[in-house]
Amino acid sequence: MKAIKETNFNFPKQSNFYKGKVRDVYTIDDQLMAMVVTDRISAFDVVLPEAIPFKGQVLNQIAAKFLAATQDIVPNWVLATPDEMVTIGRICEPFKVEMVIRGYLAGHASREYSLGKRSVCGVALPEGLKENDKLPEPIITPTTKAAVGHDEDISKEDILAKGIVSLLDYEKLEAYTHALYKRGTEMAAERGLILVDTKYEFGKVGDTIYLIDEIHTPDSSRYFYADGYKERQQSDEPQKQLSKEFVRKWLIENGFQGKDGQVVPEMTEEIVASISDRYIELYEQITGDKFVKNTSSNILERIETNVNNALSNLLSN
Repeated sequence: MKAIKETNFNFPKQSNFYKGKVRDVYTIDDQLMAMVVTDRISAFDVVLPEAIPFKGQVLNQIAAKFLAATQDIVPNWVLATPDEMVTIGRICEPFKVEMVIRGYLAGHASREYSLGKRSVCGVALPEGLKENDKLPEPIITPTTKAAVGHDEDISKEDILAKGIVSLLDYEKLEAYTHALYKRGTEMAAERGLILVDTKYEFGKVGDTIYLIDEIHTPDSSRYFYADGYKERQQSDEPQKQLSKEFVRKWLIENGFQGKDGQVVPEMTEEIVASISDRYIELYEQITGDKFVKNTSSNILERIETNVNNALSNLLSN
């Protein structure tokens, strides 16, 4: 199995390049953005040393499906998906917050709650909850969008007080976030899944707000299987999950949570293969589609050709 950990393209009219944790972003003619979803994998805001075959294809294709399915709610940045691992879209000025929405007490929120905290990002939580309980209603718990290092929890009040987002725009982001989560929840239910929590990122061109980046993927979202959810909660059993949480749990079990002095455990071929298999399982469960591996012998050459062809069309229009 081959995996793409790094890219180093030089596309026509390329004007900038940005390497994120997982995505390599190429700016074209200062008007388009070609986002290559690599096979890198991150956890606890740390890029792990081994890439995961087909992970980029999984994430890009899930995002493409859900972006297309939500464009009636909010316009999105996508103009073309010329390759299984690439999305090309308009350049937006990103808001410097991620809109995290939670319908259940899980993950980070659950860890905070277990420490005795009854407020996350300024949102009060009721007493008597246990891990994975459904919340009375979905809550938005934003984080700052860090260029490097860890994203940090932040309240709506602090966002407004610091002028990170205007009140008018923030109210729009809140409304979009609730509407997108509702749609995602409905689509998940059709697949026998519960969309536990997820995050959305938005940007702006002029006065128009666009949904950007990926949505409803296992990297940005947490899913439970609906079948047996209530029974597992009643008997205090762990929920059956569809998310990247299995990677985090493997790291935690092996002494790594991204803290200073900790070392990422060895990622053997068996571990890498198992993570790849889980991502493909996630794709098929979340989308209901059979995953078709693109097993081309030279992935980088394929990507370059497909992007060049797409850019030729987009830039000539």
